[in-house]
Amino acid sequence: MVGRENPYPRYARLREISPIVRADDGALVVTGYDECTTVVRDGRFVHPPAEMLAFLGFADWEDHPALRQMFTTMLLLNPPDHTRLRRLVSSAFTPRRVQTLRPVIETLVDDLLDAMSGDVDFVESFAFPLPVEVIGELLGVPEADRAQFRTLVRDWTQVLEVITPAVLARADPAAAMIRDYLAELLDERRRFPADDLLSALAQAQTTDERLTDDEILANAALLFAAGFETTTGLLANGLVALLDHPEQAAALAAQPELAPSGVEELLRFDSPVHLSSRVTAEPVELAGLTVGAGERVVAYLGAGNHDPARFADPDQLRLDRADNAPLSFGGGIHYCLGAPLARLEAQIAFPALLRRFPELSRSGRAEHRDSLSIKGFLSLPVRTG
Repeated sequence: MVGRENPYPRYARLREISPIVRADDGALVVTGYDECTTVVRDGRFVHPPAEMLAFLGFADWEDHPALRQMFTTMLLLNPPDHTRLRRLVSSAFTPRRVQTLRPVIETLVDDLLDAMSGDVDFVESFAFPLPVEVIGELLGVPEADRAQFRTLVRDWTQVLEVITPAVLARADPAAAMIRDYLAELLDERRRFPADDLLSALAQAQTTDERLTDDEILANAALLFAAGFETTTGLLANGLVALLDHPEQAAALAAQPELAPSGVEELLRFDSPVHLSSRVTAEPVELAGLTVGAGERVVAYLGAGNHDPARFADPDQLRLDRADNAPLSFGGGIHYCLGAPLARLEAQIAFPALLRRFPELSRSGRAEHRDSLSIKGFLSLPVRTG
């Protein structure tokens, strides 16, 4: 667990050996920035098809709601299925729709800060409720129903880690409950359309393409999950980085115009997403190594973000860092669709938080998430001052 709290020294040692090394399980571990960029952008590195679950001992994967639903999302599909889904979902999840949320986010931030006083858990009081309210507003999930998704989403998305019968025992009922809830909401939106993303997804189509109900429900669930899971990590990880670098926090509080570059640096410095897995569709040359077809390759995005060959003094937090292009949202055709929304939330939240509480400090031992792919906190005690 200690290595997951601060994996960067281990990443550095791996990178000193080579930007690509073979793990004990046969997977190729990639830690260099350029090499990670190739893995997430090059079309020869693809997501393993769902049928490969049979080789992991889950020949009945289609009978598991958690697996069937996850493998219907854009996250794990390859072209041409991914291309069609991405095009249709993007037609509903537009930059204009994201920008209309700015006043909503500003109001939510102010309300949450008003409620913070004394000793509080930053995750419970701010880092979780802000993104879940925002993505709930975007999708059209009623306010009273949003909080229940925290445990459900966490249980369902465990299938992105290591799949075991114990994981599926929690993930399957969670996925079924999420689907059933969204199916009922989708029926309501079809009868009474609203100005929300779920209504837009129900109407998303081109001349000869439209989303099936399974695709709408799976991808709405994915957008809801990604909308708060990773942004909660960005807010909590970012706050810890700022508190550990008080001169940088003071600069952001005094110069809110630093927020765009500052958020990019916080994403680079301690990314909420740390790895992305692929398999090779054909032989590929990577860092001078010939990678055979069908090999599993794991790009450690958090390691690439600290590669000194790409970032000068990578272990230093510099909110005004120029030419900053972190790997935290992935790349290529799978670049995170919700990245603009996560950035907008963080750019509004951090300056407001630091201005409101100039003496903000940590007040107890934080509880880190025990996860390979998502780095963040389950709890983060702070004192507002």
